[in-house]
Formats: sequence, structure tokens, C-alpha cells
Amino acid sequence: MVYLPPAFTEARPEVLIEHIARHDFGLLISHGADGLIASHIPFLTERDGDKLHLQGHLARPNSQVGHLARGDEVLTIFPGPHAYISPSWYASGPAVPTWNYADVHAYGMVRLVEDDDWLRRLLHRLSERHESRNPPPWRMQDLPETYLEGMLKGIIGFDIAVTRLEGKYKLSQNRPALDRPRVVAALERQNATDSLAVARLMQERE
Repeated sequence: MVYLPPAFTEARPEVLIEHIARHDFGLLISHGADGLIASHIPFLTERDGDKLHLQGHLARPNSQVGHLARGDEVLTIFPGPHAYISPSWYASGPAVPTWNYADVHAYGMVRLVEDDDWLRRLLHRLSERHESRNPPPWRMQDLPETYLEGMLKGIIGFDIAVTRLEGKYKLSQNRPALDRPRVVAALERQNATDSLAVARLMQERE
């Protein structure tokens, strides 16, 4: 379990699921007889009534496939924006440096999926999602069928039925109200992608 001080805890499912959808290149962690193993994977979310599923695929030679075949609990981590926070930005001290960030952990039971139609739908959804920003978008259906079949033989899908979501949004909530706008202003002056994203999250929560 992640360390969750009450001030930094985000428990609203809709916020956590939106975070996963936005920061969908996650880390899949499992434990097997040979210890822990992790893979970086682009995930898709799927809703089944009130149940959330996380779906993706691995290369068949990946040793994590053997872990997942056991059907045990796995952990997926979806890091969001993060930024260094200098104590010089605060109105008063003493204080020490820290880090602001947003992060979601999802736990659940995993099953492997080898169904060809399921894998095709997954890959189609993935490519449509990430090609939507490219003019014109690349299309999986334009591949030669024999080539696509060969590629499909090299992967295996998985589906995680999520049993628990934990969100940690550490955004200076433990600092005096006077300090938070100073931190936001300092982050905005840096004009870096993550710094601006952290500043925006802080402003949304004021």
C-alpha cells in the first residue's frame, strides 16, 4: 500500500479513473517465484457497470507473462506530473525541499487473454487513441493481413479487474494558505511542462 497522509489522499473514483486515462502509460508490477518484475505498458480502461478493468498486452517472451498466468493480484502505477519544491518559495521557515506530485495505484486480479478478436479490438482501440493527434492518422486496418497475423502471434493480452484504487495528490496541502500561491507562481515561472501541470492541479484544488 502507498503511504497516504489524509491531506494528500484522493479517493474520488471519477478523479482517479480520469487520471489513469490521461496518464495511461503505466507500470505493471507482479510477483512470482523468481521475485518482482515490472513492465511499462500503454493501458486502456474498460467499464463493466461499476467495475473498472485495465487492459493491455505484453510480448510473449516477456518473463512477466508467466507471473500473470498465475492469476494473482498485481499492482499498476500511473504517475502524473511532478515537480521539485524549493523552501525558498515559502513565506516563512524553517523548511526543507520537497516534491509535489500526483500518482494513482490500482490493484486487481489479472487474467491472460489469447483470443484473437479481443486482441485485435484492443490494438485497434490503442492505435485509434494515440493516432488521433496525427494528421492523417496511421490505421491498423491498412496493414497486410498476413503481417498483422504474424504480429498478433507475438503478443498476449491481459485484463485486470480492479479491486482497489489509491490516489495520492501531494500538492502543498500541508502548507499555510499563504504559501500555496507562492509555490504556484514559482512553478509557473519555470515554464516547464510538469511544473505547469503541477501548478494547474494546485490551483484546481484551492
